[in-house]
Amino acid sequence: MMPSSLRSLAMLCLGLAALAPVPRRTEAQAAVNWTVAGDEATRLLADYLRIDNTNPPGNEPAAATFLRGMLEREGIPVEVFTPAAGKANLIARLTGRGGKRPIILLHHMDVVGASREYWSVDPFGGVVKDGYVWGRGAIDTKGLGIAQLVALLTLKRQGITLERDVLYVATSDEEIGGVLGAGDVAKNHRAALRNAEYVLNEGGSIVADSSGRTLYYGITAAEKAPFWLEVIARGLPGHGSAPRPETAPNRLVRALERVRNWQTPITVTPPVEAYFRAIAPTARPDLRSLLSDIRGTARDAAALARVTAVPGYNALLRNTISITVLQGSSKTNVIPPEARAQLDVRLLPGQTQEGFLAELRRVIADDSVEVKPLGIGWPAPVSSTDNAFFRAIATVAQRLEPGARIAPLVQAGFTDCHYFLELGMSCYGLAPFRLSDVEMRGLHGNDERLSTENLRYGTRFIYELLQEVGR
Repeated sequence: MMPSSLRSLAMLCLGLAALAPVPRRTEAQAAVNWTVAGDEATRLLADYLRIDNTNPPGNEPAAATFLRGMLEREGIPVEVFTPAAGKANLIARLTGRGGKRPIILLHHMDVVGASREYWSVDPFGGVVKDGYVWGRGAIDTKGLGIAQLVALLTLKRQGITLERDVLYVATSDEEIGGVLGAGDVAKNHRAALRNAEYVLNEGGSIVADSSGRTLYYGITAAEKAPFWLEVIARGLPGHGSAPRPETAPNRLVRALERVRNWQTPITVTPPVEAYFRAIAPTARPDLRSLLSDIRGTARDAAALARVTAVPGYNALLRNTISITVLQGSSKTNVIPPEARAQLDVRLLPGQTQEGFLAELRRVIADDSVEVKPLGIGWPAPVSSTDNAFFRAIATVAQRLEPGARIAPLVQAGFTDCHYFLELGMSCYGLAPFRLSDVEMRGLHGNDERLSTENLRYGTRFIYELLQEVGR
């Protein structure tokens, strides 16, 4: 991150209330009936959720056809690209005056699987009941895609011309790395992105307490980087009735036990320091002072232990390793010649793959055990908070919810943002939904759903954000 970005992160957390004066609403904004717009978004999301985009295989062309039909009916030009059989990426453009570089509204069409026997509704039924739209992808990320879409359609219907083009981008394959989705768009269709300046993606949300009171607007400005590894141990095969000490499974188990016990070093990065300082007033009372001065806390073992006992905080203070896949023999009575494991490693901003891999091999301390990358990995994405787009998000949050706190998040997971940062764009994660615990449990879980109130508010937020950044 550049020095100006570091200064802006610190200034943001020290002076969140010192925002620019809130602009007056235009007549066009005042004319929008947000109840009607919310009802439209609800209907469209229900229809969108009825398309099964479980990946694999994804079936994204069906979703792209659905979105394309709505956009073309409103007179918005659309391009659909097919990077491979059964895959599709969509780019639509609402043309502006061209005085400023475009903004991208990004979401992915694919979803993770759903075990129907554990759902109380059909996960692909598009059910609307009890004030929610139910279905796999309602939060991740079809709900965001529909809020973006209805905001775009509302601008078009009102005849509002912004200084910027607005690009609506829907991609494939995010749930399995994005190579044929955002990766293909960034690599092979750069001209269609028209040198965009900013990207609004998934990742952040409005964080609320158990009563629904807003704690802060979490805007993802940085992410940890995935670095997936395979560990391979080899040894003499044989019959299970005659065990040997140096079999492949035994070597693998010893190596993994060393990995499991390895406490990776604590590293306080500037983005994480800024995030903790921003959210400290909303944290548990016993953690507030510890988070507000995380560098000082890191020098006190007892205090640090209290912070790292929270898994989400711990993940932002060190490189993490999860042992996820184990493979050995296919038969109980056969000692295999080879045993394998896979590690889900997440690296902090500023950490290198080469440095981490060398240290991991030192920890395993067994030259007969191979450790190799699986091909999923890139530098940790970090976007500046010192620009017009980030300030526009803060302005709109204050307009719609006076006194709202803004926090620049660091996300332990990853999104498609890195593909766009590699093109020189700034990418931010914010689905402007106030998600309850019930809604959060549905994310990659059972009974995923999004409230109709969230959908209405999110649509309005994105609409006003486009107006603010497109002046």
